Amino acid sequence: MQPATTATIDLAALRHNLARVRAAAPGCRVATALKANAYGHGLLRAARALDNADAFAVARCDEALALREAGIGKPIVVLEGFLQPEEIERCVQHQLQATIHHESQVRMLELVKLDRPINLWLKIDTGMHRLGFSPQQVPSALARLAACPNAAPNPRLMSHLAKADDRDDPYTHYQLDTFKAAIQGKGGERSLANSGGILGWPETHFDWVRPGIMLYGCSPFNQGVGADVGLRPVMTLASRLIAINHYAAGEAIGYSGVWRCPRDSRIGVVAIGYGDGYPRHAPSGTPVWVNGQRVPLVGRVSMDLITVDLSDLPAAQVGDPVVLWGRDLPAEEIAAKVGTITYELFCKVTPRVVVVETDEG
Repeated sequence: MQPATTATIDLAALRHNLARVRAAAPGCRVATALKANAYGHGLLRAARALDNADAFAVARCDEALALREAGIGKPIVVLEGFLQPEEIERCVQHQLQATIHHESQVRMLELVKLDRPINLWLKIDTGMHRLGFSPQQVPSALARLAACPNAAPNPRLMSHLAKADDRDDPYTHYQLDTFKAAIQGKGGERSLANSGGILGWPETHFDWVRPGIMLYGCSPFNQGVGADVGLRPVMTLASRLIAINHYAAGEAIGYSGVWRCPRDSRIGVVAIGYGDGYPRHAPSGTPVWVNGQRVPLVGRVSMDLITVDLSDLPAAQVGDPVVLWGRDLPAEEIAAKVGTITYELFCKVTPRVVVVETDEG
């Protein structure tokens, strides 16, 4: 039986977007971000499609171990690093690279007993003010790591951009200057650029780039969509019409009756809701794609259903496909309507949505 609601993942689009990374940052090595189940696209699925990357980047050790257990041998960077001594041992056992961003991790590394040293990335706080050593702390942290037999020599030096999504904001220049000053005269490969940096700030590329949202086909900027910067959407969230009903002008639709028919209306019911990950707070007017045409969402999103106004689409029939975001309807547009970002839309798609892989080359 064909499922009502699907998330189709286009593996060819993933590869295309990685190629776009390489074209934008020639000569750089690429660590692709697979954290949070590859932004909701499937950890192992994305890793296998992106096997041309130089390394994978995940947030936590358990994500890295899932890749190793599946036979993925490519270098893996754990961006949050180790949180306890046992995780250091696992990193060494499974040949994982760890980000070190806090003095407590240095101390932990100095006290643990390892069979061989661990490869590290040292994170510098250049202005995100989330994780990382301040520029003033970097010399001391590097000196302690150099004296620690558990730390492999020449850790890579990295930071993270806070405002690269805004190409008019000078803060990225400030972070770049801060990073350059902090690493001056120090060895080790360097990494600063996220997706926004890759496409919008070429001076941030250095040795390694770390693409995230652009791999999944969305623009990393606060305006525009992925297609504007040569990207292809990877996920298409779709369902279908399961009912069409007629209501008179003034009739209320859905919970609390927050939307009323402005005229005699033809209302379609789509088999998707917040139980599938469609955002509950999507307002009336949010676009939905039915039979090659945009129609507005009307009324409140339910757990399993949404309603759409088909009054201007008389040919629509029960069983017709509906796209909530994807190839025909940019996820960036839905995110803007809902007041969120595409990252959250993708990550909130729930397990009951059937995932379909396609590889359209």
